[in-house]
Amino acid sequence: MSADHHHGHDHDHDHEHPRLSENQLRVRALESLLVEKGLIDQAALDELIDMYETKVGPRNGAQVVARAWVDPEYKKRLLETPDAAIAEFSFTGRQGEHMVVVENTDTVHNMVVCTLCSCYPWPVLGLPPVWYKSAPYRSRAVIDPRGVLKEFGTEISDEMEIKVWDSTAEMRYLVLPARPEGTEGLSEDQLIDIVTRNSMIGVETVSAPGSGAGS
Repeated sequence: MSADHHHGHDHDHDHEHPRLSENQLRVRALESLLVEKGLIDQAALDELIDMYETKVGPRNGAQVVARAWVDPEYKKRLLETPDAAIAEFSFTGRQGEHMVVVENTDTVHNMVVCTLCSCYPWPVLGLPPVWYKSAPYRSRAVIDPRGVLKEFGTEISDEMEIKVWDSTAEMRYLVLPARPEGTEGLSEDQLIDIVTRNSMIGVETVSAPGSGAGS
């Protein structure tokens, strides 16, 4: 991968302030107008954004993960031809092309960062969280992934290898988290409920419902 390729046309904007698409600008203008006129308060707006960030968007990804946990054939397709496997659920979109799915196992824990900007698979994960775009996360995830994981309350044993995947405009990653022990009796729908957005970025692991962690 040549340096030039890596800094392709999608990446030559100022990384702290990526150019907003026309749509995003419209949304932002609308937001400030509504807040200004007192038609909607900032707290309600934040809640709405949070819903898209943490509930609606990531639920798509959660469906993909849960299906892979219960259906070995689907999991095989997901790892081998992720775009097609994800498209079976019909969440496709411009930012969701060229997906790569990386699987967490007993020996490997994967986490995703975008060191150059904030490439993020919108159709499966919704809006990127603020910390994902932050410079400290982007630089430290690569240098000190274990330290970053600890800050999210995620302890990974020293024997486990941690792989950090750097997303680019050409390549976006989705982590397939490990299915937690003690979920053998759960239905696919119940499994969807325990898959968090952060587990699909790889900064957290999924825990069985009621096990305290992550709930």
